[in-house]
Amino acid sequence: MEITLEVDKCCGAGQCVLAAPEVFDQRDEDGVVVLLDAAPSAEQYDNVREAAAICPAAAILVRE
Repeated sequence: MEITLEVDKCCGAGQCVLAAPEVFDQRDEDGVVVLLDAAPSAEQYDNVREAAAICPAAAILVRE
């Protein structure tokens, strides 16, 4: 799984953090998404996919 963030698109909604807190976080100053784990374990794949799917700004891209 390859995760790409388009931080310029991020609106800071935080849905990614709720869906996959082990993989995503937000910057304190503006809430923009931060990738904590670029190579998450297979156990996290469903959470990462969900985070990408529910991102209102489509700022998370996942390639299998």
